[in-house]
Amino acid sequence: MSDMHCDQCEQTYRGTGCVTNGICGKDPDVESLQKILLYGLKGMAAYKSHARRLGKTDVEVEAFIEDALFSTMTNVNFDIPAMLELVLECGRMNYKTMQLLNDGHIEQFGDPEPTEVKEGIQEGPGILVTGHDLMDLKNLLEQCEGTDIKVYTHGEMLPGLMYPKLKNHPNMAGHYGTAWQNQRKEFQAFGGPIVASTNCILIPWDSNTYLDKLYTMRVVAVPGAKRLVTDDFSEVIAQALAIGPLQQTEIKMSMTGFHYTQILKHAGTIVDAVKSGDIKHFFLVGGCDGAEPGRNYYSDFAQNAPDESVIMTLGCGKFRIRDHDFGTVAGLPRLLDMGQCNDAYGALQVAMALAEAFECDVNDLPLSLIISWFEQKAVAVLLTLLHLGVKGIKLGPNLPAFVTPNVLRILVETYDLGPIGASGKADVDAIMAGA
Repeated sequence: MSDMHCDQCEQTYRGTGCVTNGICGKDPDVESLQKILLYGLKGMAAYKSHARRLGKTDVEVEAFIEDALFSTMTNVNFDIPAMLELVLECGRMNYKTMQLLNDGHIEQFGDPEPTEVKEGIQEGPGILVTGHDLMDLKNLLEQCEGTDIKVYTHGEMLPGLMYPKLKNHPNMAGHYGTAWQNQRKEFQAFGGPIVASTNCILIPWDSNTYLDKLYTMRVVAVPGAKRLVTDDFSEVIAQALAIGPLQQTEIKMSMTGFHYTQILKHAGTIVDAVKSGDIKHFFLVGGCDGAEPGRNYYSDFAQNAPDESVIMTLGCGKFRIRDHDFGTVAGLPRLLDMGQCNDAYGALQVAMALAEAFECDVNDLPLSLIISWFEQKAVAVLLTLLHLGVKGIKLGPNLPAFVTPNVLRILVETYDLGPIGASGKADVDAIMAGA
């Protein structure tokens, strides 16, 4: 009996028929769920790595990662309901992981608080820190003590300035720059050394730009850049001192740090404002940003949200909406920057606290989730929302290409998951008309 080859699962077998009876890992719907699970696991692993560096681990999460990866191997799981169960379990485990990360941040850096931030380059030498890992920021600040080096956050490091042990450090200067897709222009203009702590790093256009000043950390790497495998920043500090004072820019002020613990301190005021009609709706507008067309939708949406609404934001998607003056409502800022993408955990705490206050389900709240997505951590957060049964999420600028029509049908029928519309204003108007 000769060996045969299956063109579907690419397995060699002996006999007259495929060992999987034609139901293999290349079945479009099975493969779609496997990809959703794998992308979710990648995002969760990133959060888990950050949490571990803060001293927070969980054996149940670690065991799930092993089992879930095992399930995606060829000839292990061909059953769509079982795969969907694993996908939702990934959401539950990511929820636990985000809680570990939240708790680790507070334990390491202090209770977060609303913070006014200086944005722009100030007088003196400087170092820019991009990414997500706040332990890298802490270690760098400590090693800069005694120098006149000013340390700036970039991108999703901005929320680090809401933690007292970081923002009050004498070398902590403020923030510079926007979302990850603008790195090439902003890093070149910065002029000093740049430390890329985690993902969302772009390869410079050529070696004549800022490549000689770019340092990446641990698993993060860019061809031609210096990769640091320990927490020793002495080479970065020496280069900053050698470069000397940077070209100053205009300084503006902004706010960050509306961590869920701070928002819940005003829960009574918020509940009263909803009951009186002063607040008519809550919007969560944020997530991952990107450069492709269609992302201006989020700016359009937020700016057309009614004055009687609160807009919560997080992730680098905040940079699409944060430069607009949204004013206040019920004595509170209308725009609440809750933090990094992993701080979606905090948005869920606010939603669940409001549901408890109004004695209703989260899906019965005047709350709409308008989420931008780009990479794996956004998939992990979406799976957490689905695990918690949150319905009516609008995702954009496009739905993930790896979701097949059958899998999408399940998500639509079960969770009312759908794409954003063509117009932010039109979607706001539709939401408020049905509120």
